[in-house]
Amino acid sequence: MKEKNKTGKVYIIGAGPGDAGLITLKAIECLRLADVVIYDNLVNEELLKYAPAHARFIYVGKKGGDHTLSQTEINDVLVKEAKACNTVARLKGGDPFIFGRGGEEVEALVAQNVPFEVVPGVTSAIAVPAYAGIPLTHRGLTSTVTFITGHEDPTKEKSDIDWQALAGIGTLVFLMGVKNLGQITKELIGRGKAPDTPAALIRRGTTPQQETLVGTLENIVILAHANNFQAPAILVVGPVVDLRETLRWFDQKPLFGKGVVITRPEKQADDLAQLLAKEGANPISFPTIKIVVPPGWRQLDAALKKIDKYDWIIFTSANGVQFFFKRLLEKGKDIRDLKGIKICCIGPATAKQIEARGIKVDLVPDEFIAEGILKSFSAMNLRDKKILIPRAAKARDILPEGLKKRGASVAVVAAYRTLNSGRKKEELEELFAENKVDVITFTSSSTVTNYVKIMGADYSLPPHVQIACIGPVTAATAKKAGFKIDIQQEEYTMEGLVQSLVDHMKNKEPGSGR
Repeated sequence: MKEKNKTGKVYIIGAGPGDAGLITLKAIECLRLADVVIYDNLVNEELLKYAPAHARFIYVGKKGGDHTLSQTEINDVLVKEAKACNTVARLKGGDPFIFGRGGEEVEALVAQNVPFEVVPGVTSAIAVPAYAGIPLTHRGLTSTVTFITGHEDPTKEKSDIDWQALAGIGTLVFLMGVKNLGQITKELIGRGKAPDTPAALIRRGTTPQQETLVGTLENIVILAHANNFQAPAILVVGPVVDLRETLRWFDQKPLFGKGVVITRPEKQADDLAQLLAKEGANPISFPTIKIVVPPGWRQLDAALKKIDKYDWIIFTSANGVQFFFKRLLEKGKDIRDLKGIKICCIGPATAKQIEARGIKVDLVPDEFIAEGILKSFSAMNLRDKKILIPRAAKARDILPEGLKKRGASVAVVAAYRTLNSGRKKEELEELFAENKVDVITFTSSSTVTNYVKIMGADYSLPPHVQIACIGPVTAATAKKAGFKIDIQQEEYTMEGLVQSLVDHMKNKEPGSGR
């Protein structure tokens, strides 16, 4: 844990509009200093990973009138934590000074002589329309834009909004405007804004759940009621709204809005999640397995004592690489002890793990499965060759048995174990009930078997949910478990899996599940 400051400090941070990628570098730097993170409902919780391991998290809600803490109570928490000599990261959705009450929080800090900094954020007022394909200004259409709150302080005796002036502005952006949508449109039309002026409502902007509803000032209220369009949302009024059909891009991504369940271990899910998010999907982490060290390291330790006796080491997974080198270092050895040993990896992701350690990979088979490794060794003379395979405690025997038939002496050692993650089926069942899952991905046989254990023997997959598997071995396990395989890629990599999902969604009708 880092040494505490003699006096605390508060960073008032704009967390952006929803897409975690829109947070600023400055904001991340401040989060990495935090002892305490205080965050709102609209903050993407993915951002919390940037905080140190020792950081405490305080959720303060603030969702459509339902506040976990009042603003006064939030101010008090900020002061209290800072005066306890903590570095406080106050995460606020969008920008803290654009209808975010950040000014009130800073005033409370100033009154108590608490040091602070303000870190501006990307406001939803500009980011959300951009993600919907609506530029707020455009030469030939308008050069004026105004941001207005759609939810003024209810304690005020009269509105501070100059509706007459707004009627002459080219583009109007109302934040938090759904609740008072009828009043907004009535005021604008009553002050001379043409009833047929284009208008758009955008909710959950910059996220895979983004929804956009386009109409006019005259009918946007009717459309909102008909489509049950709920807050929070942004209202954009002006001729620039008509550019959406030409400029829309975010909701045109091939996997936009698709809920894709990732069953990989939590610490290994990020790469796949990022690939899915780039294509517009909503990655849903539901790890069915966890990776742990083997009991006692007995087998691997014995192999490491005589590591110089091996001719080949075959790594069949990135997990095998990570745990092998973890134990190698713990036993006082390093990569110099592997001199003269040839390295084979089952695929490019595993090979990348080896190469990152400054070691050359001698062989990567064309097919990223055990059978592919055997094919690659078929032309070699393996008689009396000593081969080490550090892998999961439980795995298929086809590789070591095939190498032994070719005359090799093979040592298979447990480098890690795969266990059930302990997640509860109710987590997924709730998402199924809300129709938020479109695809479940399986990246190994163990993710399949443990998924079935978690969900139970009487579990039935909703008909619209599809199954995607990485490689024939995983697919065979899924079929044996009773699943219909909808997507299986030729390239057995995470990139290949995502590309197969993209191709499938573009070219095929949804199939049925288990």
